[in-house]
Amino acid sequence: CILGTHHEKGAQTFWSVVNRLPLSGNAVLCWKFCHVFHKLLRDGHSNVLKDSVRYKNELSDMSRMWGHLSEGYGQLCSIYLKLLRTKMEFHTKNPRFPGNLQMSDRQLDEAGENDVNNFFQLTVEMFDYLECELNLFQTVFSSLDMSRSVSVTAAGQCRLAPLIQVILDCSHLYDYTVKLLFKLHSCLPADTLQGHRDRFLEQFRKLKDLFYRSSNLQYFKRLIQIPQLPENPPNFLRASALSEHISPVVVIPAEASSPDSEPITDLVEMDAASQSLFDSKFDDIFGSSFSCDPFNFNSQNGMNKDDKDRLIEQLYGEITALKEELENFKAESARGSVQLRGRASELEAELAEQQHLKQQAQDESEFLRAELEELKKQREDTEKAQRSLTEIERRAQANEQRYSKLKEKYSELVQNHADLLRKNAEVTKQITVARQAQGDVEREKKELEDSFQRVSEQAQRKSQEQAEVLETLKQELAASRQELRVLQGTLESSTQAGAEQNTRIASLEQERDRLSQAAEQHRDKMAALQAELQQLRDTLSHEQECSKTELEMLQTQLRNKESTERALQQRLAEEQLSLLQGTAHKAERMVQDALVRMEDPAHISCTGSADCLLSQTLAASECAERLRDAHSKYLSDGAAVGSLLPCLALFAHLVSNTLLQGSATSHVAPVEPADRLLELCKQCGSETLSYLSALQDPGMVANADCSLVTACLGQISAIGEELRPRGLDVKQEELGDLVDKEMAATAAAIETASARIEKMLSKARAADTGVKLEVNERILGSCTGLMQAIRVLVLASKDLQREIVESGRGAASPKEFYAKNSRWTEGLISASKAVGWGATVMVDAADLVVQGKGTFEELMVCSREIAASTAQLVAASKVKADKDSANLCKLQQASRGVNQATASVVASTKAGKSQVEEKDSMDFSSMTLTQIKRQEMDSQVRVLELENQLQKERQKLGELRKKHYELAGVAEGWEEDGEW
Repeated sequence: CILGTHHEKGAQTFWSVVNRLPLSGNAVLCWKFCHVFHKLLRDGHSNVLKDSVRYKNELSDMSRMWGHLSEGYGQLCSIYLKLLRTKMEFHTKNPRFPGNLQMSDRQLDEAGENDVNNFFQLTVEMFDYLECELNLFQTVFSSLDMSRSVSVTAAGQCRLAPLIQVILDCSHLYDYTVKLLFKLHSCLPADTLQGHRDRFLEQFRKLKDLFYRSSNLQYFKRLIQIPQLPENPPNFLRASALSEHISPVVVIPAEASSPDSEPITDLVEMDAASQSLFDSKFDDIFGSSFSCDPFNFNSQNGMNKDDKDRLIEQLYGEITALKEELENFKAESARGSVQLRGRASELEAELAEQQHLKQQAQDESEFLRAELEELKKQREDTEKAQRSLTEIERRAQANEQRYSKLKEKYSELVQNHADLLRKNAEVTKQITVARQAQGDVEREKKELEDSFQRVSEQAQRKSQEQAEVLETLKQELAASRQELRVLQGTLESSTQAGAEQNTRIASLEQERDRLSQAAEQHRDKMAALQAELQQLRDTLSHEQECSKTELEMLQTQLRNKESTERALQQRLAEEQLSLLQGTAHKAERMVQDALVRMEDPAHISCTGSADCLLSQTLAASECAERLRDAHSKYLSDGAAVGSLLPCLALFAHLVSNTLLQGSATSHVAPVEPADRLLELCKQCGSETLSYLSALQDPGMVANADCSLVTACLGQISAIGEELRPRGLDVKQEELGDLVDKEMAATAAAIETASARIEKMLSKARAADTGVKLEVNERILGSCTGLMQAIRVLVLASKDLQREIVESGRGAASPKEFYAKNSRWTEGLISASKAVGWGATVMVDAADLVVQGKGTFEELMVCSREIAASTAQLVAASKVKADKDSANLCKLQQASRGVNQATASVVASTKAGKSQVEEKDSMDFSSMTLTQIKRQEMDSQVRVLELENQLQKERQKLGELRKKHYELAGVAEGWEEDGEW
């Protein structure tokens, strides 16, 4: 075929014949076609590629078709066809590369056109090309039973033959890839080529292993010399390493003559030499012709031949026949010995392969032992991880971080368990391979025993035949001796004839001795061969015993590993159930705590908004849906408990928050919705506890359902929608009017508060006297000063706002300006409301203090709250003000006046409180020592109680401020991006 492509400068004839072949119906025929086509692409005419490109799609279809056949040559044909398609595409894209890939370094540089981008792309294409070659290499080896001598069988050689072309391609591709990578590293940074290096290292390890395995096969040793790759891959980060690179060279030795013909040639030459030697000796003894024969009496005395002459001729003929038969026997013995030596060589080769397989089995056994040690270490690590998980679970209380860590640890446990299962499958597969290898060893042993039996029988037959021939020769020699004695008696008259007869008899005896020695040597050789065969039999029996011992050890290890796996699986299931029960118990306690806090009197003062309740309810409902899905996955697969635990913890946390937020919202809601909301919260809590109790019971886990909890959350959400304030939704076009209204309402509230303070002062002067009158006048006077300062602040704020609107609105109206700056407008409204509310509350507190029903602390807190509200109003007003504005200066002066007035209120309140306390001081004149000691102890107890109460109140104050900040942020939209 190759010569034909060069003759016609193309492959038209080849493809015309191939199209008539049933390649889609015969896998072996398709395999051999791929081999021939591969050789054509390598060694055929350059136009073979052009004529074959048009059939590329047909080869792809055929590859997909054979890929569906998973046994026999199906997968081999599919991968080989993919390789041929890749080879055609590579040579089509890179026409500078010949089919056999043999190029010099200068031609390789010209193929990349000295462009680093071309070299980069060419390297990627060579990686793909080499990947296809390695896939075919590995698939062929995986399809062969390497425990047997597959390289000497016809079926094995049929699969191994195309690998010679693959080895030739791989050696060139590896060499060019190394040179191109060195060239790329000299032009590009190392990080850019990290992917190239990783891919090269992977292919280097595969190619090195395949070259090593191929070089050990008997089939390749006489056909190709496979190079060995270096121990370590080239270091591309060091440019000088290129000089250390040695290109792998594949050598195909010249075909030698058949070794089977040599023994026959030697035997023929030996027969001819022995015949010529015999003829020369015969001529030397009896003359070159019968004319000089001393027993030719016709020539001597002219007498007729008598019986003696005829007998002598007959003896000569018999001796000649015996010699010919002896020579034939020697030739047969030589051929038999050559065959036995060949068989012994084959047995030695098979023994070497069996020893190699034994070494592999020992290596696999060591690998399995190492795997078992790793499994034990992993089991210990798993136990340590479980103990650490238990410790973490005891320490953590209702913390989401605990559940996230638990999830991570559990994921590691599941991963380790999956690794153990995969390693168990690998150990089982390796044991199966070891059992198959043991069966192959037993079959090989039986074959060797049969062949030894056949050789022994053949040797015995040969020995019997030789013995019979020797016995016949002895009989004939005895008969010859007897006849010679008769001839000696008859020829007593001729002394010369008798001497010649004696010489002849002596030569016959010497011939007999030689024959006896030859037979003895043959028997010695047979004995040596039998000893070698016996030694081989002993070696095979020893190997079989060792293999049986190792197989029993592996089976014992497998049983131990299976029992360990079952124990681990059972323990894992128990741990999963205990984790679920512990998490459900913690979640149940969390919900119970929420229900208890709902009944706590300290919780009655907590309030919440409907919007916050809706957000909590929505989050709890979504978590309930995720919990339902995670519960379904856990019921179908116990290993999915890792996704159930976090959902369960988050579900309990969100439900608890929803219950507390619902209770807090009910405190500020109307009576009827508040009762319904509180009742639904309690019902939701009880349903949640029922669901969590069902999760803790192993018999009720499958029937646990959180749909009732979801329904209660939906009803709570509906009530929350009803409680949402509707009056806060103000249109942007109404913001301007609302600002004016709020500022007016604030001014009115301040005027009202001032009037009330004047009335309270008048009543105090009329009703009180002494210290009480002095204290009330001082407090109400400072409150009146604070109200006047606030009035001045409000007026300054109005002037500044008017200035801001006039300077910033342009041609627009004030309402449009307020609508455009809605966030700033809402801040003004909120600050105005806070000032008006603070003034009202402070007047109420002062009224209660004057009447003796309130406390001085409440009045001080109200004054400070007014100062904070006015600061908020100042901040809201000056956000858009000009820094050099006169109204801004007035506003800041008014703010300082409010702060001074607030300080005056606080100072007067503290002074009045101290005067009252001095008036009410205790009288110790009539108390005894015991009573004073008793009072001291009571005072200490009271001090401790008040300190404890103070600490609790401070914590409560911090929580209230945090909640107020959150509610104010939701109401004011602080989470949105924007500014006042």
